[in-house]
This record gives sequence, structure tokens and C-alpha cells, in this order.
Amino acid sequence: MSGGLAEATVVRLPRGVRLRHDQARGGWVLLAPERVFQLDAIAHAVVERVDGERSVAGIIDDLAISFDAERQRIHDDVLALFRSLIDKGVMEVA
Repeated sequence: MSGGLAEATVVRLPRGVRLRHDQARGGWVLLAPERVFQLDAIAHAVVERVDGERSVAGIIDDLAISFDAERQRIHDDVLALFRSLIDKGVMEVA
């Protein structure tokens, strides 16, 4: 389970999961074996920063600077997204 996801955690896309632009859907998707997850603009901005090396804190800090937004709000949204994607099996702890 992903309930204990911490800022020091590093996440990555598992083998077989890819971030791709889908022209037919008109947006970004996570492609997984036999599954497709359509991402909104915010989810795409978060997931495109997942590289298997950067910590959750690093991703949050980068988003806060890039979007000139309150860090705590970004923190809560990013952790919720990562927990959801981990639970669905399209993201994992590195």
C-alpha cells in the first residue's frame, strides 16, 4: 500500500508503463499493459517529472517554483496522485 509515502521516497513508472501523447485522445496518457490512463494537464505536469531518481520532495519543489504555487497544496495533490497511481499499479516506489 502507498499510505506511508514520504517526501524522501523516489517513485518511477514500472516496466511496461509509458507516458505518451495520444493524438486520438487529444492529450497525455499512461500506457500500461492492456490499460490506458488519460491524464489531465495537472497530472501530466506531475508525472512528466517522475524519472526514477528525483524524490517526491524534489518533484514538489520543482512544481511549486514552476507554477508559483503554495508548496503545501502541491504536496497534498502530488501525494494523492502518486498514491492513486501506485494503487493502480502504474507507478511504483523505486
